[in-house]
Amino acid sequence: MNEYRNFTCGQLRAADAGKRVKLAGWIHRKRNLGNLCFVDLRDHYGITQCVFDSNSSLFAQIQDLRAESVIGVDGIAVIRESINPNLPTGEIEIKVDALQVYSKAEILPFQIAVEDDAPEDIRLKYRFLDLRKEKLHKNMLLRSKVIASMRRLMLEQGFIEYQTPILTASSPEGARDFLVPSRVNPGKFYALPQAPQQFKQLLMVSGFDKYFQIAPCFRDEDPRADRSPGEFYQLDMEMSFATQEDVFAVLEKTLSGVFTEFANGRTVDQPPYRRIPYRESMIKYGSDKPDLRNPLEIMDATEFFHNSGFGIYDSKVEQGEQVRGIVVKSIADKPRSFFDKLDAYAKEEGMGGMAYIALSANGAKGIAKLFTEEKLSQAKEFFGLDDGDAVLLMVGQVDKLNKFAGQTRTKLGTELDLIEKNAFRFCWIVDFPMFERNEETGAIEFSHNPFSMPQGGMDALLNKDPLDILAYQYDIVCNGIELSSGAVRNHEPDIMYKAFEIAGYDHSVVDNKFGGMISAFKYGAPPHAGCAPGVDRTVMLLADEPNIREVILFPLNGKAQDLMMQAPNYVTEQQLQELHIKIVEDEKK
Repeated sequence: MNEYRNFTCGQLRAADAGKRVKLAGWIHRKRNLGNLCFVDLRDHYGITQCVFDSNSSLFAQIQDLRAESVIGVDGIAVIRESINPNLPTGEIEIKVDALQVYSKAEILPFQIAVEDDAPEDIRLKYRFLDLRKEKLHKNMLLRSKVIASMRRLMLEQGFIEYQTPILTASSPEGARDFLVPSRVNPGKFYALPQAPQQFKQLLMVSGFDKYFQIAPCFRDEDPRADRSPGEFYQLDMEMSFATQEDVFAVLEKTLSGVFTEFANGRTVDQPPYRRIPYRESMIKYGSDKPDLRNPLEIMDATEFFHNSGFGIYDSKVEQGEQVRGIVVKSIADKPRSFFDKLDAYAKEEGMGGMAYIALSANGAKGIAKLFTEEKLSQAKEFFGLDDGDAVLLMVGQVDKLNKFAGQTRTKLGTELDLIEKNAFRFCWIVDFPMFERNEETGAIEFSHNPFSMPQGGMDALLNKDPLDILAYQYDIVCNGIELSSGAVRNHEPDIMYKAFEIAGYDHSVVDNKFGGMISAFKYGAPPHAGCAPGVDRTVMLLADEPNIREVILFPLNGKAQDLMMQAPNYVTEQQLQELHIKIVEDEKK
């Protein structure tokens, strides 16, 4: 028998009444009724109520212990007089006749048994206490189960798990690297992998057909609610002799399987998921991460505004700007203040205002007053307006306009309570541009993944405007959260050299930065493709948490600091000398 317990705190039921029980755990809470002291004892598995009688010598001892002290109890399991239906163990309690104190707790920095408003920095400093809370504890168990489910589903589809290096070479992949100085190679640095990108492609070149791993990735990026600074985990996968659709089939089976398993009654999209071209998504949703739970869609209304009668928009269209419209059902009879607030919102966002056409019960409102009967009829047909509907209109330069229209779509969906509840809606965003122009420098840059195969291959690189070239690149999105980017890989050296040349890198840079991979491709590389859904974001969605830190065991804070372990921190002068590093003081301080 285990020295500390013969049952866990979540195990006992009414059928165990009469048994001698030995439990161990943390004092979750105490309730002193004078003649009795009730202690909720908690461990990893649950809570069991324990009863101390005032006539017992243990009564004074338990009174002196604070919440979160660790104890062991012996006693007899009995049926409770007052059953607690909210606890799996709520039908029984333990009449305690022996007590062991394993560890006394000091005064807590915040409460464990009840939710309080402790600042996040305090919670992160004492993360080991925060993790004792029921919600956070369940989140970590969910994370473990999700990873196990991902692994099982990938193995079932013939994928094999491999581990790739953590110490590798720096490469320009879009984010800043974390650098690791080499002691035995003075002046040289390793980098922590932003992703196992090159290694998994080299595995395909090595003849391994289907690879996956639950991969740690490291990027020196600023934090967001859905992005942890520093490190994160992803379900990294790659497959040989595979097309874009082959990757989609694998991940749709995996993700629908995982989400269905842990949906807890929520609706989950089943394969095949929607495919939305990037440019269509930017117009229709104002984002390449559309939340399809929102039924609102954005229209390109530029064509309508040439001789509409609304001179402001007509003249802006003549100057090369575009117009977007969002049709919203059954809001035409809302008060003028509703539309005025949207107009003010647009002005606050630097868009100059928001016009509208509303077909209310009292006649057409907004800029419809400027239209002839014929033009109003055309507007109804163009926008698909029925009585009671309204279309909200905004004008501007295309990139800024698309972004603002997307923000407005989200704002309307939220404020009008249009967002579908308890559902996971997936889509693939496909046909990303291979290149984009840097707004500050005007230079041509990779827009997504530099290792992607351009659609049209070498012919497209030689004969098309770089900004018109599409790539076999794709993102998978769930409820407005990007879970993953992926691509059909560029496995042909000549095409890769040319693609990097267009982005401003000559052959020597490619050979230096990606020498291992480009060299391997010269010895026979299969066509291959892959993707890498984020583990943290997947669990965040399933746990219905707005902040990714709530599903990571020991996360960094918003300043990329580990307050519990006090990292990053200074090192000794001896350590710096061993690494041939000298600290240069910041002159701005």
